[in-house]
Amino acid sequence: MSDELAVANAASALDPERLGQESGHSWQIDWGYVAGVLTFHLLALLASVPWFFSWTGVLVAAFGVYIFGTVGINLGFHRLLTHRSFSCPRGLERAFVLLGTCCVVESPPYWVAIHRWHHQSADEERDPHSPCKSFLWSHFGWYLVRVGPARRAELLQRYARDVMRDPLYAFLERNYHWVALAVVSCLAFFGLGWGAALAMGARGVDAIQLGASMLVWGVFVRTVYVFQITMCVNSITHLWGYRNYETNDNSRNNFWVGVLANGEGWHNNHHADPRSARHGHFWWELDVAWLTIRLLEWIGLARDVVMPSPGLAAPESGRSGP
Repeated sequence: MSDELAVANAASALDPERLGQESGHSWQIDWGYVAGVLTFHLLALLASVPWFFSWTGVLVAAFGVYIFGTVGINLGFHRLLTHRSFSCPRGLERAFVLLGTCCVVESPPYWVAIHRWHHQSADEERDPHSPCKSFLWSHFGWYLVRVGPARRAELLQRYARDVMRDPLYAFLERNYHWVALAVVSCLAFFGLGWGAALAMGARGVDAIQLGASMLVWGVFVRTVYVFQITMCVNSITHLWGYRNYETNDNSRNNFWVGVLANGEGWHNNHHADPRSARHGHFWWELDVAWLTIRLLEWIGLARDVVMPSPGLAAPESGRSGP
């Protein structure tokens, strides 16, 4: 069955109350997701083995956090697909989204659906990953629960119908093609390291070592970092931090998450004005994703950039600090 047909057939089941009655479901662990998350975390531990270390691998990991995490997730998945905070050429948008897909945090349409659902019901019973249930639930528990095909189609139909109209994004959603892309990226990182070493005259075993270092640091360490800091936005920034604005949820600006997530941790600012492309509202609220959008706008690759709403209430006195 095609994605379009599956989503269309789910329309009759779209009862808002049904979508929200999470407590009525009998939760089942998705062992495939558990295996995937556990495998990446265990393989990332290989970074502690000296044979896998190289400064090239470390630099690739650091650069990869920006390229795949900030550009792929923060810009591609979040500010572009989910909130349409800016627009850019279709080819560039798809490139951003493909980079985000390599982070193995779900298909683009489903990620968008979950995030839009979160904004609609933030810190209520219907919120898919609120720490009101528990910290562990909001950090990763919700991600490891099995979601059946019909349920998934409901969420896509309700919250990401526009994203599913794009053939590439619909393809990535279908049959776990988003996972296949992540596997291909693993092979690519190993192959690039191995090939570069051979091109520089390295012996076969040394070429394999550099390829393995690129794989461990450039993929596994980087992916685990991006996964964990992304989950911190779901958990920590709804529990600890300061509030610049009164919102109808428990969103917080958390300094450390804000810095380590390159701008995604200024969560209270974001919930106060979800469509804004700028999340950091004060000089200390470093927002690397916003700076990237500004650069894209300056060179003519970003347009229709949504600025903070002029009607946004003034920050709460005495709370506008880390």
